[in-house]
Amino acid sequence: MKVLVSDKFSMEGLKVFENAKGITLKYRPGMTEDELLSAVADIDALVVRGGTQITEKVLQAAPRLKVVGRAGIGVENLNLAAANAKGVVIMNTPFGSTTTIAEYTIALLLALARHIPQAHAATKAGEWDSYRYLGIDIAGRTLGVIGAGKIGRMVIERALALRMRVLVHDPYLAEELARQLGTELVDFDELLSRSDFISLHVPLNIETEGIIDAEALSKVKRSCYIINCAAGRVIDEDALAQALRDGRVAGAALDVFANQPPGKDHPLLNLDQVICTPHLRAATRDAQVNVTVQTAHQIVDFLQKGIVVNALNVPSVNAEMLLILRPYVELAERLGAFQAQRYARGIKEVTIEYSGSVTGFPVEPLTMAVLKGLLTPMIGSMVNFVNATHRARERGIRVVEAKSSTAEGFANMIRLTVTSEDGVHSVTGTVFSADDYRIVRVDDYHVEAIPEGHILILHNDDRPGVIGFIGQALAKSGVNIAMMNLSRRKIQGKAISLINVDSRIPDSLLEELRSNEHILSAVQVQL
Repeated sequence: MKVLVSDKFSMEGLKVFENAKGITLKYRPGMTEDELLSAVADIDALVVRGGTQITEKVLQAAPRLKVVGRAGIGVENLNLAAANAKGVVIMNTPFGSTTTIAEYTIALLLALARHIPQAHAATKAGEWDSYRYLGIDIAGRTLGVIGAGKIGRMVIERALALRMRVLVHDPYLAEELARQLGTELVDFDELLSRSDFISLHVPLNIETEGIIDAEALSKVKRSCYIINCAAGRVIDEDALAQALRDGRVAGAALDVFANQPPGKDHPLLNLDQVICTPHLRAATRDAQVNVTVQTAHQIVDFLQKGIVVNALNVPSVNAEMLLILRPYVELAERLGAFQAQRYARGIKEVTIEYSGSVTGFPVEPLTMAVLKGLLTPMIGSMVNFVNATHRARERGIRVVEAKSSTAEGFANMIRLTVTSEDGVHSVTGTVFSADDYRIVRVDDYHVEAIPEGHILILHNDDRPGVIGFIGQALAKSGVNIAMMNLSRRKIQGKAISLINVDSRIPDSLLEELRSNEHILSAVQVQL
């Protein structure tokens, strides 16, 4: 079997492949796209870092490809949808660099507080002016952490050890767990207004993109500092540049940008109070060796023994069962993602009910898929099919499974009920065939919706004219309806609409919809 490593890899990682029986290594970092398309023609496994783009075109050019290993946490360079369609397993290494990233965040915090890069550059240039670079003590200052996943928690631990006060904003974190971490759980606006330093540790998704925008920056504590080692597009970079020029934000440390590398004329690169680094968050020799060796062992175990570890798109089952379970796995994961984007504040309990023919299969992989879908919007690629159950337990979420031989009018059903600060809400799905599965119930409303792409979910009064208003509002904003599903319990009662649309719905349009007196709620999800 042939393994292609197409990005720079540690010698320790390469030796794992070289010492594996029955495996031939091709190490060709830095290939062009055309060279890559040619090189993948006869490989069984492809191993990458962040430099190789795994596109649909690459996957189609690799007829023998069974698995892709990503050495590291990020998945921005991987087309997961195309890999799913082709049946290629995608693995990453979510734990090899978590400590490294947390340490780097603290390093940037200290560098901001004491103006270390600026003072270094000035001294090298022949200046000697210590007064110009007066900093601030961090002991007793308040750090606001946005996102309490694995890395966020490590940052909290280290900040507390430095005698900082720590606030955390994470709508998916239970208050009891926040207390156990030694921090105070607050809403977003309160964190902005009270924090001397703000550090972001969230995945990039529909909820977090642009979370630090002009409006958020207008609410921050004056002369605060902002640190981002998470994802570039969670910050509106033009708005941050303006806030820095206005003095509302005293400084920023950025290891990631919306476009990497940023252009030479990028507004943040020309501001003295900004520390910029080229994605160094995991750039230590220890972390590089850890992730490459871990990835190599995962690929070898998969090729030699069929063992799946840290997979992003499949559970750990044998190939024959995976073929049967795949549509149920995809449905289960999307039911979890559907609920996470609707009712995931302070989740306390998750109940997963399996009915009908699906109970004849092992349901453990399906439960893991539900939890992966549920937790991914909260903590991003740190969660996978292997650790989803552990991650749920880590967040204090109780998981209950139930089985029934009958499925209430369908051959099979999976019902997910979430108990959270938003109440108790359920969503139910069924599989009709290998490539056809649907959402058939939302709470007590009978529906039939395809869980795919952008979906607008509306609760409204059942009144004449409401649907017309919705259609006109969408049309005015250039949002095209792909499919529309309506359901009500009784005439003139309450109704629900699930509307598949072709593009993301702007926040301004959601607000316009909510302004209608007969629309009780308007939420969009992306599956």
